[in-house]
Amino acid sequence: MRKIIMFGGKGITLIVLLTLILSACTTSRSTQNADKIMVVDMIVKLDRGDYWNTIRMGAEAAAKEYNINLNYLAPDNENDYREQIALMEESIARRPDVIVLAASDYEALGQVTDQTSYYNIPVISMDSEVASAKVKTYVGTNNYEAGQKAAERLVELTGKYSQIGIVNFVQGARNADQREEGFLDYVARFPNVQVMDIQYCGSDELLAYTLTKEMLVNYPRLDGIVSLSAESSIGAGKAVVDMGYAGKVKMITFDNPPEMLELLQEETVQAMVVQNPFNNGYMAIVAAVKAAHGERLDGKIPTDTKLIDLDNMLWPENQKLLFPFVK
Repeated sequence: MRKIIMFGGKGITLIVLLTLILSACTTSRSTQNADKIMVVDMIVKLDRGDYWNTIRMGAEAAAKEYNINLNYLAPDNENDYREQIALMEESIARRPDVIVLAASDYEALGQVTDQTSYYNIPVISMDSEVASAKVKTYVGTNNYEAGQKAAERLVELTGKYSQIGIVNFVQGARNADQREEGFLDYVARFPNVQVMDIQYCGSDELLAYTLTKEMLVNYPRLDGIVSLSAESSIGAGKAVVDMGYAGKVKMITFDNPPEMLELLQEETVQAMVVQNPFNNGYMAIVAAVKAAHGERLDGKIPTDTKLIDLDNMLWPENQKLLFPFVK
């Protein structure tokens, strides 16, 4: 057996001193790691509009709560997936602790998302999914289910013998495709409900306005229109009013911009499918914190949607969704 005691016990003193020094160093490193502020890059589709502003508000609330440095980034145009790819590449080069991505194109953003695994950067998908197995979880609306809700109400309003038009937003965006798919699958149950036209406005209100006017001219016997995003809803709503079809063509819209609340009260719009963007932003940051600490996450963290109409818009829980900026 090796003897530790040397020089009248001085060996024991030396070992004790070394132990104290190593302990102090370990404590110092732990303190430094604990004091390190986590950095999260949140890359979304657009940096304006009520929907994205509310997502940002939720994300910033969580960032403050968890002491996170949040970088909120977006292209100038929701259609510009190439700019989103560039933002992802720049983010990867900076090496944040986590990236939260709302992909503008399901397929196009897949490859750059895969690249995050080379640098062990976890990715949280939010609002719309991306074609990458490297994503830790998806936080957001069940868009297929939301499309079905919209279809169910519109068929109730127009009847089982009717003509319907769809104004969608970005073709290729996962949430847009899923909403449309859910809507069409529900309508397919009714052989005499005809979907006459599907148009894509690229989240451009003016283009949605023009396309809806053309739809109403081409199909003058249209009974109902569904618009699947805030921007498409604003444009479609204006077109229905300007063409003199308010109340005659039944409308189901998505999200709750002020313009839609006004049209709902005027009964131009019969119901709105309202998401919970504040919760999306908040829960995405919470998921980012868990991912950074290596915690296991469920494959999806769904946030609910509500179908809001004149009958239930004053319910307290719906008021919180309709007016998220009001304290």
